[in-house]
Amino acid sequence: MLPGEGTRRAAVRWLELLRIADVPRARAVFTHHPDYADLTPVQYAEGLAWLRGSGLLDEGGKPLVRVSGCEAPESAAVPHMARVKWNEGAEAARRAIGLAGETAVLKLLALGCARRIAHVAAVSDSYGFDIDTESWEGVPAHLEVKGTTDPTRLIIHLTRHEHEVMRGDPHWLLAAVLLNGQGEALNLVSVDRDWLLQAAPVDRERTGAWESARFAVPGPALTPGLVTREGRRIIRESVPPFMPLWGVSVTRTTVPA
Repeated sequence: MLPGEGTRRAAVRWLELLRIADVPRARAVFTHHPDYADLTPVQYAEGLAWLRGSGLLDEGGKPLVRVSGCEAPESAAVPHMARVKWNEGAEAARRAIGLAGETAVLKLLALGCARRIAHVAAVSDSYGFDIDTESWEGVPAHLEVKGTTDPTRLIIHLTRHEHEVMRGDPHWLLAAVLLNGQGEALNLVSVDRDWLLQAAPVDRERTGAWESARFAVPGPALTPGLVTREGRRIIRESVPPFMPLWGVSVTRTTVPA
């Protein structure tokens, strides 16, 4: 089950501060500094427990993922939570994470013995998906890949073009991949296209149409691995090891292998 909003916020703060401080020092900052007083000690304890239980910290308590968007302070003695607004640098970082996600999925497809792997996004954005592939069993898939470094929630952005391609292409599949600091895949899930179609905005004016939409994807709309609408796997279940994140249960694997 996905933890509550407060616990998720606490987990993100742990991921930020543990990059430069150990657990006791970070806990002291959360307890005594007014910038962090909006959350309770219990929420901070639950956030740390959730990170440990999800395998997102190494044996030394250092994060295995790096949350983008908010930078940790240089000194834990004077913490500051950065407010992130759109700028050219942020957009470049978003594109870099997107490319890293595509690269990670390309590697997983190779490990999963895919028959065909074509990185079409490297050629043109006009396809409406990033990777054209075919599983070891000959199941075709057009993968739109969304990379993220946030293990606490899954937020994706879909363009109108991607949405229209999804509506008309039976092989279109949205894959979300969690990346660690080295750009490696820690988690891979498929987003239910029926949920996406229902959650998409509706044009209400004849003179205008939405061009991009933001989706906060709930756990019930996610399936571990790369799985088609018909329940066929594109990557073998063991690639990569699945982590119970974003509200997805490890028992949600009732699709044909």
